[in-house]
Amino acid sequence: MARRCELTAKGVQVGHNVSHANNKTKRRFLPNLVNVSLISEALGRTVHLRITAHALRSVEHRGGLDAFLAKADALDLSPRARLLKREIEAAAPASAA
Repeated sequence: MARRCELTAKGVQVGHNVSHANNKTKRRFLPNLVNVSLISEALGRTVHLRITAHALRSVEHRGGLDAFLAKADALDLSPRARLLKREIEAAAPASAA
């Protein structure tokens, strides 16, 4: 399973552990991924995603999953999230009418 956020595309970063003697060894900085169930009001169902804790805060700040995906650039999203964005965009005019 890829260690990448499905909404923000944040992934693994690399760096160094630096000792007191200034010896450097490679290390990995892993994103804080959590499995969440978010409610899509346009689709009327819950969606299970693996996102970072930071992305979860961003979703809450923007007013939910639908609003987050409406503003998000499609290139930053995972293929699953892109499909979800298209489904929400297709369902939004139908629910507004």
